[in-house]
Amino acid sequence: MTASSLKASVLLLCVLHLTYSLDVEAQSCQPSGKIEGRKPPPGQCNQENDSDCCVQGKFYTTYTCSPPVSTNTRAVLTLNSFQKGGDGGGPSECDNQYHSDDTPVVALSTGWFNRRGRCHKQIKINGNGQSVLALVVDECDSTMGCDGDHDYQPPCRNNIVDASKAVWKALGVPENDWGETDITWTDA
Repeated sequence: MTASSLKASVLLLCVLHLTYSLDVEAQSCQPSGKIEGRKPPPGQCNQENDSDCCVQGKFYTTYTCSPPVSTNTRAVLTLNSFQKGGDGGGPSECDNQYHSDDTPVVALSTGWFNRRGRCHKQIKINGNGQSVLALVVDECDSTMGCDGDHDYQPPCRNNIVDASKAVWKALGVPENDWGETDITWTDA
């Protein structure tokens, strides 16, 4: 076997392995269904922090799972108020309490929330060249939405870390860039 054909064979094996790995990762969490959006009653969808309201007749994808957690789990950080009257809706799932926006707390997508398995546990969030520890206090529901219990907001995507203002501040993200950014996280 010549050196060039050996290199070509190794390259082909690497490409096949990468393709298989990406395919397996993509298949590890598939959508579980869809729900149809309902128009919120007047004044019933809090759009603080640029939250979306459900749209009548639009279908929203739901998930019962999230991508696997690793030492460097990729996610999307979103902004949420956990205070009473904030866009987070009702009290937090873990303790039935509201939390100050000045406290580093988060809600995790349904799969990562793990049936309350991460309640009151800290996660380490890395983004914008900084890191912060935050306490898990709530679920960002990926299975339901567009109803009063969910502030008439769509279901969360399956890769969301929904964070208080304190988390965004700790990461040093300029306030005019708050809303949505790519991060990584892991259990602390």
